[in-house]
Amino acid sequence: MNIELRKLTLEDYADLKESMLQAYDSMGGSIWPKSSIAKLLNIFPEGQLCIAVDDKVVACSLAIIVEYDEYGDRHTYKLITGDYSFSTHDPNGDTLYGIEIFVHPDFRGLRLGRRLYEARKELCESLNLKSIIAGGRIPGYHTYSETLTPRQYIDKVKAKEIYDPTLTFQISNDFHVRKVLKNYLPGDKESKEFATLIEWNNIYYQGVDASARSAMTIRLGLVQWEMRLFPDMDVFYEQVEFFVDALSGYKSDFIMFPELFNTPLLQPYNHLPEIEAMRKLAEKTQEIVDRMHEYALSYNVNIITGSMPLLENGKLYNATYLCHRTGKIDEYRKIHITPNEQKYYGMIGGDKVQVFDTDCGKIGILICYDVEFPELSRIYADQGMQILFVPFLTDTQNGYTRVRHCAQARAIENECYVAIAGCVGNLPKVNNMDIQFAQSAVFTPSDFAFPTNAVKAEATPNTEMVLVVDVDLHLLDELHHYGTVKVLKDRRTDLYQTKLLK
Repeated sequence: MNIELRKLTLEDYADLKESMLQAYDSMGGSIWPKSSIAKLLNIFPEGQLCIAVDDKVVACSLAIIVEYDEYGDRHTYKLITGDYSFSTHDPNGDTLYGIEIFVHPDFRGLRLGRRLYEARKELCESLNLKSIIAGGRIPGYHTYSETLTPRQYIDKVKAKEIYDPTLTFQISNDFHVRKVLKNYLPGDKESKEFATLIEWNNIYYQGVDASARSAMTIRLGLVQWEMRLFPDMDVFYEQVEFFVDALSGYKSDFIMFPELFNTPLLQPYNHLPEIEAMRKLAEKTQEIVDRMHEYALSYNVNIITGSMPLLENGKLYNATYLCHRTGKIDEYRKIHITPNEQKYYGMIGGDKVQVFDTDCGKIGILICYDVEFPELSRIYADQGMQILFVPFLTDTQNGYTRVRHCAQARAIENECYVAIAGCVGNLPKVNNMDIQFAQSAVFTPSDFAFPTNAVKAEATPNTEMVLVVDVDLHLLDELHHYGTVKVLKDRRTDLYQTKLLK
């Protein structure tokens, strides 16, 4: 499955029409004609957004800009849209007015509506508009209209005593109800022709030119995972989804789990030799990756799955997966296998070194011991890497110190950010996985634009927690060109080079 959020085009209309018919089946299948879509695309193309799944448009949001005070809080849908002609659109207005948003019913489990709302917010900020305003249906109200007023119904939805498929979703996306409207959308029987006037305020509007804000700030979410025994896979997935939900709630662009974080699932095989137990655990890897892939799509976040054993053609690898929020999956296999991984599990190293293109720039992944070999990250840097992710698992503090200091060196010498995430706690009933030590962190280059100790943030040692960190890719560009020292530019490539041989 491939998910793409982009601007709508007139060539999308056939898909758009089919999705609208399905989405508005309960309202008699009322849809926008092609001529209306064409006019919107002509007057305000950047405000018309869609989501395509496998190249088919299944979700859409339409908007115009208005000078809101000209219409006030008592307007109707017909009035605000200029009798559906969009003559009210004013490029110099102060408010982004949402006139449409829908998702095809077959794709509503993917949280596509959330993506559209986030894109609208970004558009509002980039255009330096005061707010987003829209009239929202309350399709669940007809069930309660005999006993509750619209205001009472809305208050109960706010209090989560009643679930409304539209209003509950809008509230969860940071919109507040500004007013109740009567006769906003004639013919909306489910809402009894009532509507909520909802608003999202752009906090960057006053005093900050949103168009000047860096569009290169990326939010990293690191999971410092506590090892614990799980009675079954459902409980394991509940814990994984808890962290994904929490970090996506903080609008993280990436979430990273640690190396071999799923080894508590070895417990049922503790009676087997370690090499056989790890191969049994490898049988669960594809299932876990599939579930992480679902989370990446539904929570709209790129997930680095932490590493897991991978059995292929009788050979055991230590592999991690990059589940893009667009639906793509990339794989990286640990290159350098530790003596213990070879001795106890019979693991072998991978042989593919590459940087991954994401919607947030170029990233590299190294697993634990790999970061202690500077050649790999230097090759990544030559391929344009901006952020290096390092899931790790260390049992002792001296093992952690090696990973930490090598990761810090990689950040400085390659002029990039390095994020590390590890496991903490104990597993007394799992052979060779009994103790762990970790302090997850994000490291930076060392220059005036960065923290003086080159540590952007770090977790509390040996405590389960998450670390949420913003990194600015624009600062890396500044460093490359204007830094106190320019490590990558000043290399003597006439004298020495680092090359990838295959």
